[in-house]
Amino acid sequence: MRVCLPAILLTAAFSSFTALAEDTDIARNLAATCATCHGTNGYARGDMVPLAGMRAQQLLEAFADFKRGARPATVMHQIAKGFTEEQISLIAGYFAAQPPKQ
Repeated sequence: MRVCLPAILLTAAFSSFTALAEDTDIARNLAATCATCHGTNGYARGDMVPLAGMRAQQLLEAFADFKRGARPATVMHQIAKGFTEEQISLIAGYFAAQPPKQ
């Protein structure tokens, strides 16, 4: 049993690290779905709203408004409805972590 316990603890620690790395990839991949309109990594061009560097809470509120239909949009109402709350949190965190375009 003494030999198994350290192995179990090591496996658990490694699993947590792996899950964290996967979450980072998931967030990036989900955010990539926004690139067509909001640019790669949230660096929009033209009149589109840039998402890079926006506060996560601001993004979460915007998503909630789009889902409820309380915020005017062309396609964001439908796009927002396609994400779970967890996915929206990952997307908001990803864009909030990007440095704003200078």
